[in-house]
Amino acid sequence: MIVIFVDNLENFVEFLKLRIMSEVFYEIKEYKNHSEVKNETKFEIILHFLAKVDQNTILYETKQIILKSATDSIEKQIIDSLQEIFQKVDSSLHLVKGKIREIFLSYSS
Repeated sequence: MIVIFVDNLENFVEFLKLRIMSEVFYEIKEYKNHSEVKNETKFEIILHFLAKVDQNTILYETKQIILKSATDSIEKQIIDSLQEIFQKVDSSLHLVKGKIREIFLSYSS
C-alpha cells in the first residue's frame, strides 16, 4: 500500500474522485491547554480514505489543526462542517469515525 499525505484540505478533496468506497474515515485528537488563549482548545483532525490506481491501493491522508473555544458539542460541530464540505463534492460520501491501517506480517522458515 502506498500512503500519500496531502497538506491541505482543498487538494485532499480533489483526490476523492479516486476513492474505492463512500466512506471517509476521521480521527479527532484534542490537546487541552495547548493554546495561549484561555478556554481555547487545539483539535487535530485526521482524514483518510482508500483509493485504487492501476493495481495499487493508496491511502490518502490529511491533517487539519483547528483552535476552538471549548464547548460540549465541538466534535459534532467539526464533523458537521466537514460533512457539508464533502456533500458539495459528492452526496454519497459518509464520514466514519475510525482509522485505516494495514498490518504486514512476515515470517521465515
